[in-house]
Amino acid sequence: MGKVAVAALAAMLMTSAAATGWAADEKKDKGGEGPRKPDKVAEQIEEATARAPVAETAKTTAHSVTIHGKTIKYQATAGTLTIRDNDGKPTASVFYVAYTAEGAPATKRPVTFLYNGGPGSASLWLHMGLGPVRVRTNSPDNTPPAPYSYAPNDDSILDKTDLVFIDAVETGYSRVLGEAKGKDFWGVDQDIDAFARAINRYVTINNRWNSPKFLFGESYGTTRSAALSNRLQQDGMDLNGVILLSSILNYGIRQPGFDNIFVSYLPSYAATAWYHNRIANKPTDLAAFLQQVRAFARGPYTVALAKGQDLPAEEEDAVAKQLSAYTGLSVTYLKQAKLRVSLQRFRKELLRDQGKTLGRFDSRFLGVDTDSAGEGPEYDPSSSAVTSAYISSQRAYLAGDLGYKTDLDYRRSAEGAIGQWDWHHKIGNHKMETPDVALDLAEAMRQNPHLQLLSLNGWYDMATPFFGTEYDIGHMQLDAPERKNITFKYYPSGHMVYLNPDALKQMIADLDAFYDKAAPAAP
Repeated sequence: MGKVAVAALAAMLMTSAAATGWAADEKKDKGGEGPRKPDKVAEQIEEATARAPVAETAKTTAHSVTIHGKTIKYQATAGTLTIRDNDGKPTASVFYVAYTAEGAPATKRPVTFLYNGGPGSASLWLHMGLGPVRVRTNSPDNTPPAPYSYAPNDDSILDKTDLVFIDAVETGYSRVLGEAKGKDFWGVDQDIDAFARAINRYVTINNRWNSPKFLFGESYGTTRSAALSNRLQQDGMDLNGVILLSSILNYGIRQPGFDNIFVSYLPSYAATAWYHNRIANKPTDLAAFLQQVRAFARGPYTVALAKGQDLPAEEEDAVAKQLSAYTGLSVTYLKQAKLRVSLQRFRKELLRDQGKTLGRFDSRFLGVDTDSAGEGPEYDPSSSAVTSAYISSQRAYLAGDLGYKTDLDYRRSAEGAIGQWDWHHKIGNHKMETPDVALDLAEAMRQNPHLQLLSLNGWYDMATPFFGTEYDIGHMQLDAPERKNITFKYYPSGHMVYLNPDALKQMIADLDAFYDKAAPAAP
């Protein structure tokens, strides 16, 4: 149904609702059932709007980009993959954008599947940050309103690998089909299953079964990648590499009553305090400084928290003093917080005297609240500073440069997904209330000893602290040969490393080396 017809139907339904007394309160008060409810009208309007296609679609255009001084000609394909259940019934239309370089045979060229997290987020962030076209922002300052700037990205990895950006079901242009509902895909294992089916479908219809394959996830996308690596290998698709950007692998440490989360955040707090000049006698070498903080976090700080309320006063004083030196917070405040400062409190407290709050995704970004008396910030300045630039540029790029036309609305995220997310996870016969997908990744690496792992981390990422990632990966219980396949890299940035042009260049160099190692060019 076209937009004009939909608008007409909507107007008719709205008029009808108004004529029958849409505001049913009066009749309800008198004990009557009341006329048709507004939500029923909304349902009828929704039924008349555009539907995702069951038949797979593809729109391909030709482009070029210069990377490291070399011109790469490539095809961009925006389209849909139809995934089906075990009975062959279509359950979802999954939107993707693939970039395939011309020249080398597709069967020998690596292909990387990329996605963001949420859970329930579209993949526009990685797409417009690492794809062959990139959004320019004023990071770490707020980016002004439109017109925004997006242009060919000379810091892409398209020279090393083809790229396939996938939107989770009910995000972007991905939609459920048939009798399926969004909540059928909103869960750790449900999400893994959907992505496994989508990747298998892409590989099959594009004849990429013999191509080197990589997964690249950001944020919750790392949770997905860790478990998906094992699922795909069980399906018969061994991977060459897994790339984790800003990781969260074990949600168990976030349970109330455990102190691991405070330990995980301490080095990130210290990096942030260092950046904002809240460290007395500020060291010049951030990396060396953070090595000291890690040692304190693993040692005296962990021991002190483990003692709980039985911590002796003298030990509490000593730990509080050292915490103050590392975090820039006062000894008094730290003792009032029982040495346990939540992220929300730290983001508000560090620069309270300046009336500033810190970003969650990137603590370099600063915000201003209504007042300075609150417990936590009113918003995340590192999100509000770039969101419009990314969403607007993505919409303009898909419709304009790629010529992808649809009546569907591009959804930044799946509304309601987080609230309804099923956090249960099963690996083998082991069932977990909250997922630790590091176990899945460890199993994948043991069974495929050639699998390479690259962990990318921002010093100022307060959403997924790097020390927590080190802990999770450090507890995968791998033998020495598999541990040699793990590489960690760090950048002067936050959650989205690609926002910082200098950090992006560093990251691309590290990615280039990783691809050369995990998928050496065929002779």
